[in-house]
Amino acid sequence: AKCQCKLLPKERTNCGYPGISAAQCKKIGCCFNASTPSVPWCYKPKQKKVKKVCPNDPYIRINCGYPGIQARECTKRGCCFRAHPAGVPWCFYHRVTEE
Repeated sequence: AKCQCKLLPKERTNCGYPGISAAQCKKIGCCFNASTPSVPWCYKPKQKKVKKVCPNDPYIRINCGYPGIQARECTKRGCCFRAHPAGVPWCFYHRVTEE
């Protein structure tokens, strides 16, 4: 994504080799910007920002606890807790979504 390549020149980490072309650089999953001399032109993209969310659909929950787990124990494990509906895990893992 374009926004992952918006890095200040001093934040760039080299990702290619001297003389790499823009096309070759992009082919290996890196960013290319030749507008600033004496910094890497082919550089690693910024890490994607991710957000943990508790899934709304109770039928896609992935169990993170055990039958009868209490909310406090569940959240201590870093999981989501919703004591409804019956027949699905009440303590379950987050989903990770990109921002």
